[in-house]
Amino acid sequence: MNAEWEIPKFDHHTFTTRKHKYCVCIPVINEGEKIKKQLARMKPFAEMIDIIILDGGSTDNSLEHDFLKAHGVRTLLIKKDKGKLSAQLRMGFAYALNEGYEGVITIDGNNKDSVESIPLFIEQLERGMDFIQGSRYIEGGKEINTPLTRKLAIKLVHAPFISFVSGYKYTDTTNGFRGHSRRFLLDSRVSPFRSIFDTYELLAYLSKQAPKLGFNVVEIPVTRTYPLGKIPTKISPLRGNLLLLKILWNLFQNKYDITK
Repeated sequence: MNAEWEIPKFDHHTFTTRKHKYCVCIPVINEGEKIKKQLARMKPFAEMIDIIILDGGSTDNSLEHDFLKAHGVRTLLIKKDKGKLSAQLRMGFAYALNEGYEGVITIDGNNKDSVESIPLFIEQLERGMDFIQGSRYIEGGKEINTPLTRKLAIKLVHAPFISFVSGYKYTDTTNGFRGHSRRFLLDSRVSPFRSIFDTYELLAYLSKQAPKLGFNVVEIPVTRTYPLGKIPTKISPLRGNLLLLKILWNLFQNKYDITK
């Protein structure tokens, strides 16, 4: 790995050799039965893409090695450092690039996303797309049981704002189902391997930089399904919304951009 990259400390367990051109990285932390059900759904796709788990430090025994191997997982990365989602993504991107993958797909590990859409992301990477955003809000996409507050936040705040600062009309900017080309992640003007990306900053930053720097960007239809009843979450709505607004403000002020 590049000595200048700021990567969290992590352990890794590799169960098989690299088999495919692309990999799919799944950030998780204590997802319990949700990740087990998701991996069961994803197992058939291990025939076309390598599966890598980005564990933020789970303690629920949901990532037993025998289970992961039986469901086609190639590698388990376990973060042993500070940071949340962005730190997990830096860890995963660095590992994937070091392993020689030509593209990295990301998908949440909470069993909400249409894993059946993975071939569509591979197809777009093969076409030369650099940043592929999954969207439930374009033709062919579908949302099921999306909480009203989240839908309004996406449609009235997050997507319009990211569209404004990036120059690309996005519709679903909080969706973590995405694809990234190797050349995009390695571009020095992007430089995602910085510790400033610690919580959820990297998602917004990459959405902005891809079109702003002239990379090939596309949204493709996906489905995202929320369970009925109370929505499980790892952060409080108030704290989460304040953090979201802070990230958007920093994005507007170009605080995450590379300065020469």
